[in-house]
Parts: sequence; structure tokens; C-alpha cells
Amino acid sequence: MRRKLFMMMFWLAAFLAGTLKGSAQTQVSGVVADESGFLVGATVSIKGTATQTQTDDAGEYRITVPGSDAILVFSYTGYTSQEVTVAGQTRINVTLRPDEESLEEVVVVGYGTQRKSDLTGSVASIKSADLNQRPAVNVEQQMAGRIAGVSVSTNSGRPGGQTNVRIRGYNSVNASNAPLYIIDGVIGAGPIAYLNPNDIESLEVLKDASATAIYGARGANGVIIVTTKKGSKDGGKISYDPYFSFGTMAKKLDVLNAAEFLALEESAYANVEKYDPEGYASGKYVDPQTKRTNSRLFDASGNPLYDTDWQREATRQAFSQNHNLSFVGGNQETSFGLFMNYANEDGIIKESFLKRYSGRLTIESQLKPWMKLGGTFNFNHVEENRVDGSVGALNVTRMMIEGIPIAPVKYSDGVWGGNADYPGMENGENPVNILTNRKDLYLQQTAMGNVFANINLGSDLQFRTSIGYNINNLRNNFFSGKYLRLLSADQEGIAEIRNTRENYWQFENYLTYDKTFGEIHRLNAMAGLGWQQFDYFYTFAGSQGYSDDFYQWNNLGVGSRPSTPGSDTNKWSMNSYFARVNYSLLDKYLFTVTGRLDGSSKFGISNKYAFFPSAALAWRVSEEDFLKDAETVSDLKLRTSYGMTGNSEIGVFQSLANLAAATAIFEGNRASGVGIGTLANPNLKWEKTAQYDVGIELGLFNDRIRIETDLYYKKTTDMLLNAPVPSSSGYTNIYKNIGNMENKGVEVALHTDNLNGALKWNTSFNISFNRNKVLALGEANDDIFANPYFLANTNVIRVGQPVGSFYGYVREGTWASDEAAEAARYNLLPGDVKLRDVNDDGQINEADRVIIGSGLPKFFGGFLNTFVYKNFDVALELQFSYGNDILNMSKSTGEDRIGQVNSYATVLNGWTPTNQQTMVAEHRPASSYYTMNIDTRWVEDGSFLRGKNLLVGYTLPAGTLQRIRASRVRVYASLQNFFVWTNYSGYDPEVTTYTDAFAQGIEFFGYPKPRTFMLGLNMTF
Repeated sequence: MRRKLFMMMFWLAAFLAGTLKGSAQTQVSGVVADESGFLVGATVSIKGTATQTQTDDAGEYRITVPGSDAILVFSYTGYTSQEVTVAGQTRINVTLRPDEESLEEVVVVGYGTQRKSDLTGSVASIKSADLNQRPAVNVEQQMAGRIAGVSVSTNSGRPGGQTNVRIRGYNSVNASNAPLYIIDGVIGAGPIAYLNPNDIESLEVLKDASATAIYGARGANGVIIVTTKKGSKDGGKISYDPYFSFGTMAKKLDVLNAAEFLALEESAYANVEKYDPEGYASGKYVDPQTKRTNSRLFDASGNPLYDTDWQREATRQAFSQNHNLSFVGGNQETSFGLFMNYANEDGIIKESFLKRYSGRLTIESQLKPWMKLGGTFNFNHVEENRVDGSVGALNVTRMMIEGIPIAPVKYSDGVWGGNADYPGMENGENPVNILTNRKDLYLQQTAMGNVFANINLGSDLQFRTSIGYNINNLRNNFFSGKYLRLLSADQEGIAEIRNTRENYWQFENYLTYDKTFGEIHRLNAMAGLGWQQFDYFYTFAGSQGYSDDFYQWNNLGVGSRPSTPGSDTNKWSMNSYFARVNYSLLDKYLFTVTGRLDGSSKFGISNKYAFFPSAALAWRVSEEDFLKDAETVSDLKLRTSYGMTGNSEIGVFQSLANLAAATAIFEGNRASGVGIGTLANPNLKWEKTAQYDVGIELGLFNDRIRIETDLYYKKTTDMLLNAPVPSSSGYTNIYKNIGNMENKGVEVALHTDNLNGALKWNTSFNISFNRNKVLALGEANDDIFANPYFLANTNVIRVGQPVGSFYGYVREGTWASDEAAEAARYNLLPGDVKLRDVNDDGQINEADRVIIGSGLPKFFGGFLNTFVYKNFDVALELQFSYGNDILNMSKSTGEDRIGQVNSYATVLNGWTPTNQQTMVAEHRPASSYYTMNIDTRWVEDGSFLRGKNLLVGYTLPAGTLQRIRASRVRVYASLQNFFVWTNYSGYDPEVTTYTDAFAQGIEFFGYPKPRTFMLGLNMTF
């Protein structure tokens, strides 16, 4: 009885609770607008809860509230939020007012933030929404074409790319030219390529000396400040942002098929007697038709059984996926965020991939009214298999072109096919075999973070102390199978392991004073000091001589011939003092003075410290009475700056006399010795870059048209170079400050709001011009030949010329029949390559080599259009570069090694008695006195216009969002690299296969770029 009574009371209570709850709930609707009309996508939330919705394309909203005492919060970006108590109302219309403070764009600068209108230097900013218009696994790729003055070259199609970033040109020969990256206050953080782009809130690029001088000795190449996303002060949010993509080969190169390959071989043999009569008479050459007896390759009539397309066999349709999951929450006192990412990008060449697992935790808390604490902790684990390594060797990308088409991937018995199966060929393996039996795996773990405390010492004075760290662990596992000819067969297999550990920490403390006096004076002053330290440790172990490929790198002791082990370590430290003063008078006249004193262990005892100052001023002309009420000009600012920055990115111990180790064999035993390897230079000092900048920022028609233009001049002095010393010293050179270089240029950035009605259309355009020139290279101004070296020096650094100048002969064509006598002067025949005799001395030698091109563009930029109509959004992005050349060294073997490997189809245009107006020599075996030199035949126009991205998105309407309890759901499709308009004959004109400083545009069988189709989703709850 009691049990029944209890159950009756329970169900009655539940019924009453449900009834009461149901009766208390009310649906409220209305319109959110501003002074000019309704607002689409405004947020309507219930205060103190996670319940929220958004207005639809008519500004309407509907939301269910728990009772009459509920408070609705209406918010929209750039507007002041409003709170309204329901109080029984079912229809609530709200008009939001612009928030003048929030509408003022704020940018991150060194050790603080500033309103963009207050900037006196050249600073560009990209927000997360703009970056994510083109999703990518690498943030540097997202920057490409977006920022005036910033050249971003994605030089490889391999996963993650091989990106090269330069800000306002090259500044040094021997020091780094890469910009300084700062992530959440951690200076020199990286590698930036492995940072999850979805974690980024904003990215600021500091370009002129006024902006970069605060980083002194490390700011000469520009500074990129990355600020990551933080927690929320408006309650909890969950976001999930996945995308999936398919990559296909955007372009295939035209090579010889089986029939063409065999016909070319016969044509070459037919000309042997002309070019090598002695060799022909001695039987050095074999009639190719007599070689075609291998029944695995030819039928009984000598016809090929296979016609293999190695580019097709070695590539694939690559599937990739990327998942971002984040949880943010908090209130006005404490906020937190947890951000996680998994990325798996497969390359279009088989077996190549990049996987990333990352997690980031951030927390900030107003612990006391006078103290705020916070920190960010990030961890990345990256696995990458690179298949395009060993540039210059018979690697995968080279064998995709040089693999002979008459060989199969595998024979019916499972044996690999290859060039060695046909007599007379260079014995390179087929690329699929290499991909299967050769691994180059990079495993990188990065831990990075920053902990800070802000302490208010008064209403206008704040003290900040922070500790940052960046720890990188890299392991490179390499294995090459024992049967790969001309790669590792002679060594009977190679296995190697390289381990690198890098530790960095910094400790910084600074005071910031910010005060307004008499309503017309604003003063912001900052002063501080900091310490940085970096240490590095490297080990190597390897072995050769394996009985089989089973162990790969997992048991080096199995190898019968251990490689000489190696290890290395170094360390550097810096001590810095820095200050900056910003002063504003009447919000019209702006002044900035910055200074930093840096001391580094890298430099000589006489020059450990250097001071880097800058000064800038700006005039907000639009705030003057004569222009303030102008209808056309809504904003006009003139600014100028001058300053000095440094470059400390050189190797350690360069100022000291370094020891060098050597070994020798005595009576069958190895003996080692150590001696002085380089001379000391106690006067070694910093490279310094002085920069002038003049800029104008113009807004027209209520800023619907915004133009920003900069003119700059940079001069680097005291460049570090190896200077020769008398041989009587026992040494060849010494590291000294003896070089100068300049860069000058113009940058233009344009943004327009073309349509602001139901259809919104915005355009962004930027274009940059930069001219580089070497001014001095020591007392004698001798040429410096920079890497890479291929057959000969590929590029030269010469006074009066830009760095990265290609160096070689001028190919004028081929010798014609009526030029036989002149050709004989050079011991050549009609049909041979004709090179220009620059000094007309009857010889072709080093004296005839000249500058034949440059990898630096005359101008570059980007063009972006975005459209929004109701719930649809479209983005169309183009990228361009003009005037840069490419040294396509792939032509050296692709055209000049007939009879040894396969060739480009361009060899079919070779010289014949009836085809004498050609750049391609007459067919003959490569060993028949064929000329192979770096010349203008290899230099091609690298200008291009690229369809960077075409994106279409759709955001679910507010009513649907409320039903699924989501605040935002957007689906999108993107097509990247959808066209390239160029005259370049290779895979892609944005290329280098080398990592050398001045190798931009130098290619030797690069990794092709994919055309990528992507589907993605953005969800927030």
C-alpha cells in the first residue's frame, strides 16, 4: 500500500512539475536592426545560459525563454550589446548602436596592442576568418598572396609544402633571410609550418623599422606575430570544423612513349658516325635493333610489350582529412579553451604523407582586481614521409621522367622492372620500386608555451612578467633497400637515424604606462628587459651491409658496416633591454620612438652589444578641421619612419677560433687529431639594416574604398662574409663584416566594399614591387658563387646585381650547315649546340659565362573577391607573379642524355638537315661528345597567374539552428589551384627543389602540385 501511494505521489509530482515548467516557457520573437536596416546573423542569447540563436536573412529571431524574468542579450560584431528583460513580452524588437571602440581595429604589435589608426609604422593584419577562407595544413600557405610586401612561395606539392617567406626582399648573404616568428609572445617560435592554422586568432606582419625595431637584433627580416585563440567570457561553446579533400595531379609533363623512345634511340645511333667516327669504327656503339631480344620486354618482332606512364604509376588521387575540435568557456573573471587537431594529408605521389596531432590549452583569470594570470600550452606531434629527398640523385621525382617506358612496374613473376633491364641504360630504379623500398620519415614533437602575470601598479601603470619556452625534438629515420641500384645497392642497404633536440626559453619583464592628459595628450610608454637562451644537441648513427630489408632502421646493429657516428652541440644566449614611447596630440599628430639594446654570445668580445633605434611620426590629416567633414575623404593618414634593425641569425662560435677534427690511417689503424680550423675574429659584429618608409593610408566614401601605400628603402651594412687571408697564415679565409646590400620598393593594398545591400561584394587587391642590389662584397668586390652547385656554379652574387642571379652561357641555337667553318673553330659540327663566345677569343670557357636570369619577380600580389547573398558566401582568389625566371635544370637530363634514360618530348624537335632553326641539338647518344652546360635553354619565364581558391559556402538559417540547438552551421566546397596560366614548361612555376638561400626558382625534378577539391563543415554549439 505504501509503495503504491509513493508511486502515485511521484507521478503526480512529475506531472505538476512538467505542467508548471511548460506553463512557464514562452516563445519570444522580434527583429534586430541598426539605424540603416535589419541585421543578419545577430546573436540573441538568454543571459546566464548557453541557449542562443541568430537572426535570419530578414533580421527575425525566435527563441524560447524559461520565464518572464529571463533576460535576453542582443549582440552583433561592432555594436554595443543590449539586455532586455522579457517581463511577459512575446515580441521584442531591438535597435543596436555602433560601438565606436570596437569598430576601431586593434592590431598586435611588439609587447602590446594599438589601434590601427594610431600606428606610425607599416603593419598588416589578417584575422582568422580571412585565413580560413582557404583552409590548409600550413599557415604559411594561407598567407600567400594576402599581404603586400610579403612574398610567400609554396615551392613543392608535397604534403605541407616547402614554403619560403620573404618580407621586403633579401637582406643578407650568410645570415638568415627568414622573418622572425612570435607565437603568443614566444620569440623565434616554430617550426611555424607545423602550427595548426585553425588555432590562429590573428596574424600581424611588422614590415618597417618603426614596427620591427622593438625586436632589435632579430628584426631585420620583418616580424610575424601570431596570436592564437583564447577562451570565452560569454559562456561555453563547442566547435567542430572538419574538412575532407581530394588532390589530383594538376599537370603532367610530356615525355616519350615507348614507340618514340625506341625511334629516338635509332635516330641517335644513325648519327653516331658523324659525331664519334672513331668510336663508331671501334664498335663502341651497338645498333639498338640488335638489343631488342629480351622476351620479357619485346615480342618476336622486336616491338615493346609495355608502354608505361611512370608519372601515372607513381602518383594517385590523394585523400586528406583535417579535424578541429574546441571547447571554450568562462565568464568575465576566468576564461579557458581547449583546442585539438588531427590532420592527415596524403601526397599525390604514393607513400608521401603528413600527419599532425596537436593540442592546445589556454587559460586566463582575473585572480585579483590588481592581478591577472594566464598561460598557453601547445603540443604538436608530426609524422612526415618525404619522397622527394636526395635531390640530384636518381630519386622518385627524377625517375618519374627518366624511367624508360618499355619497362613495367613489375613483371608477371613479381620482379621489379627498371632501366637496367634494357642494355645501355643508366641503371636507375623505377619510381614505384623506390617508393616501396625507401623511407625518409621525419618525426617531430614540439612543446611550446607561455605563462604570464599582469599586475596593476596603479590606474595607469601595469607590470607584466612572462616565461616562454619552445622545445623541439626531431628524429629522422632513413632507410634505403639493398636492391635499389645507384641508390643503396652498392652499400647493400642503408639505415640511418638522426636525432635533434632544441631547447629555448625566455624570461621577459616590462612596465607599460598609459595615460591621457587634458583630453588632448595620450602617452603610452613601455620599458623592459629580457633574457633568451637556446641550446642544441644532435646525434647520428647508421650502418650498411644488410642481409635483407626486414629491420629497416629498427636494428642498426644488424648492418655489417657501421657508419661513423656523429654528434654536435651548440648554445647561444641573449640579454636585451627595450623601450618604446607613443605620443598622440589631439588624435592627429602621432609620434613613436623605439630602442632596443641586445647582447649576444654569438658575436665578438669587442661587439657583444648593439643598439637598434627607430623613430616615426604620422599625421591624421582627416582629423583636421578642413577635412573632417569631407564627404569624399573619410580617412587620410600620412606617416614616415626611419630605424635600424639587426640580424643575429648566424651560426654560433663564428667569432672564435674553432677546432677541427681529422682522421688518418697509420699502419692500418685509424688515428684522429684536433687542431685550429678557423681564425678568430673578436671584432665580429651584427649585420645592421637601416630602413626608411613613407606611407599613406586613404579611406574614401565612408571607408568603402581603402588604400594603403608604402615606399621603402632598406640598406644592410656590415654583412658577414668569408674574406680571404694570406696563405702564409695557414688558413684560407676569416669571417668578417665587409658587405652591403639594398632593397627598395613600393607596396599597394586596396580594399573596396563594392555592394552593401542584400548582395555584399568586397574586393581586396595587393601588389608589391621590390628591387634588390648588392652594393659591396669586401675590398675587391669578388663574385660569390652561392649554392646549389650543379655541373657548375648555378648562381652568382655580384656587385651591382640582385642576389639569386642565374649564371651560365647564352645558347644562341644550334650550328647550321652553312656555319660549318665557324663551328669548326670551336671543334664543333653543324647540329651541335651553339653557345655565345662573349669575349670572342675562339674558346667557350668560364670567361663566357654571364648572368642569364633571376629568380626574383619584378612584382607579385593577390586579388580576392568575396560575395555574400543571404546565407550563401563565395570567395574567388587569384595570385600572381611577374618577371621571375626559373632555372629548369631538369632539362639537363631530360633533353641531354639520349640513349641513357627517357627524355622530354621536346627532344623530338632536335636538329636535322631540314630542321636547323632549333635550340635542341641533333640526336646522338649522350656519350658522343654531347654538350651539357648551364645555359639560357634552361632559363624559362616563371611569371604566372594562379587560380588560388574558389569557395562556395552556405550557412544554415536561424530557425534550423535553433531546432538543432546550434549557434552556427556552415558547409562549404572549395577548389584550390584550379588553374595556372604560365609559359613555364615544368609542373609549376612556383618552385625550388633546394633549401639554399638563393635557390628560389632553381628546379631539378620537383614534386608536382595537386589540384585540390575540398568539402568542409563549420559547427558551433
